[in-house]
Amino acid sequence: MDPNDLSCQELVELVTAYLEGALSPYDHALFDAHLAVCSGCTAYVAEIRTTIELTGRLEPKLLDDEARDVLLAAFRDWKRG
Repeated sequence: MDPNDLSCQELVELVTAYLEGALSPYDHALFDAHLAVCSGCTAYVAEIRTTIELTGRLEPKLLDDEARDVLLAAFRDWKRG
């Protein structure tokens, strides 16, 4: 499996699914292959894991409407950017 089959940007987009075990076996293997050769992405995944461990889980029902709207607006155009 070629680690270049998955770009760093694609890895960032898939990190949540990876950490939740929701990737297909093929995509999981691509993700792991990329991590094996990319120290930047390896550090990024470690940072996300640490963030999750430190903050716990944010449930949508715990957000008030204003906080939800701010978060949605902040990330709405992220994929297009």
